[in-house]
Amino acid sequence: MHILGISAFFHDSAACLVRDGEIVAAAQEERFTRRRHDAAFPERAVRYCLQAGGIDFDAVDHVTFYEKPHLKLERILQVAADFAPEGFPAFETATQAWAQNKFWLPGSLKAALVALSPSGGKRARWDGRLIFPEHHQSHAASAFFPSPFSEAAVMTVDGVGEWATTTLAVGRQDARGVPGLEFLDEIRYPDSLGMLYSAFTYYLGFKVNSGEYKVMGLAPYGEPRHVRTILDHLLDLREDGSYRLNMEYFSFPHDAIMIRDRFATLFGQPPRASESRLEAAHFDIAASIQQVTELAVGRMAAQLHRRTGLPRLCLAGGVALNCVANGRLLREGPFSDVWIQPAAGDAGGALGAALHVWHEVLRQRKIPERHGGDLMRGSYLGPEFTNAEIRAALERRGLPFQELADAPLLAAVADALNQEQVVGWFQGRMEFGPRALGARSILGDPRAASTQRVMNLKIKFRESFRPFAPSVLREHVAEWFELPGKADSLLGTPSTGYDSPYMLLVAPVRANHQRVMTPDENALTGIAKLNVPRSTIPACTHVDYSARIHTVTAEAHPRFAGLLHAFQARTGVPLLVNTSFNVRGEPIVCAPDDAITCFLGTGLDALCLGNFLVNKQDVPAGLRHEYKDLFDLD
Repeated sequence: MHILGISAFFHDSAACLVRDGEIVAAAQEERFTRRRHDAAFPERAVRYCLQAGGIDFDAVDHVTFYEKPHLKLERILQVAADFAPEGFPAFETATQAWAQNKFWLPGSLKAALVALSPSGGKRARWDGRLIFPEHHQSHAASAFFPSPFSEAAVMTVDGVGEWATTTLAVGRQDARGVPGLEFLDEIRYPDSLGMLYSAFTYYLGFKVNSGEYKVMGLAPYGEPRHVRTILDHLLDLREDGSYRLNMEYFSFPHDAIMIRDRFATLFGQPPRASESRLEAAHFDIAASIQQVTELAVGRMAAQLHRRTGLPRLCLAGGVALNCVANGRLLREGPFSDVWIQPAAGDAGGALGAALHVWHEVLRQRKIPERHGGDLMRGSYLGPEFTNAEIRAALERRGLPFQELADAPLLAAVADALNQEQVVGWFQGRMEFGPRALGARSILGDPRAASTQRVMNLKIKFRESFRPFAPSVLREHVAEWFELPGKADSLLGTPSTGYDSPYMLLVAPVRANHQRVMTPDENALTGIAKLNVPRSTIPACTHVDYSARIHTVTAEAHPRFAGLLHAFQARTGVPLLVNTSFNVRGEPIVCAPDDAITCFLGTGLDALCLGNFLVNKQDVPAGLRHEYKDLFDLD
């Protein structure tokens, strides 16, 4: 039984193939088209999924789209009427788009898919079923069904689907062992925690639906001075976690500007212009909305726990990518165990929709776990390339390279990292979701204070304040980070630390690795905090002593775990700085050619693809792209 899940036409289009309940493949369209957050029909992602499954479209039994288009149209029309006459331009634009494409989505979707069949769309019909779950139903399915839990509370929070912006649910198995979801409550548009965070993203001069990470990274540089202002004027947050937005301050239902003039007046300054200088006031605003978000998520989770009494929680939706809020939720409870869908945003809706069909439409049991903890396969669900394909790409580009067996390859890369070189790392199947998990990564030495600045400015070409994550061997996580473990509360024995395989939890660096600050250093404010080392691993320690943790096991990714062991053997440190293999404004690399282009056009020192190693110093000058240092790093 083959089920093809699709998300498309808003942002982060994706496809997923499920065979007899097992996730075979999943990928975002942007990785193939090289257009960031590509919203188009995911033709290339679909083709990849079918190829990975060894089938053509004729073998697909069910196709499922991650939301109900006509219910979404109902919301657009209703909101336009509610905000008339201001809503008329948005209404006109939306109705034109729907008249041209989305109103006929079931037929056009089926036609686009049939065109992928061996007959090239010449067949008159396709005999499978086309199924449309609701948006948050897809999110909830992506959270619970692949999780390691047979029973759990489920919470989804994002901008908006059709009407829902937040849902509370329970996932459990029936007497036959078939898992399903029961929805308990929802909050509806325009009341939206995701839209509130995006409004602040816009106000701080970042791009909505992609700059929210920047707001989260900016927050520790400031003080949450405006929490009371937000709660008094913008967000009516109740003790039970329910909330309402004061729409007198927002224009997002009908305007891309997101906020009204009185929003800026409330905080005493106009919206920040993109790329302009960040001031202390911006840091404080970021810190404030981050703290309010954590407070809201915590209250909603507490209410869900009171209603269900369950010890385990599953999360999905765009707000579930706020790893600072996730980390606080894990530390403070009330849930003792939390699992977060690694593709928590709209791309993951394709996966959730497919699993919804398998479990809730076809009423099939969950397959036995075979890949370590959950059913996501470490989220390594994208394309992989053979050594022969990698060799061909290197030869085609005229690059000199070494081909090495595994042990000497890992030794050479570990030596380069130990010498503070920055390495592009391209191994195995590409990750599904926004995080690089050791398959399409840029790696660096966490001990070097300069690593963060070099990686941000010479390689990623992005803002200097952005923090980097550590990838750490799972068995050593508790030695380096205050990540709570189940043994802490359940057994009273020494904890081995919580697992964070998808880089979605933030926790403090342990005190014994923190550096004692001088009085002058403690007095620094704002961006001046950036250049002060905070720990023995300064390259992946944020200014509040926190880190976004990625735990690595040999079962999930043996070669990456092997590299961490090799680096530990040389340095005594079982972790590396890990960031996504891309530059600002570009999707994460997918194919060897993408990696080579990024390597040549940035300050990367070395490139490791499969069993091949390329050193920048060996590349003839004529083959390099023109690039220069953007900043003086001395």
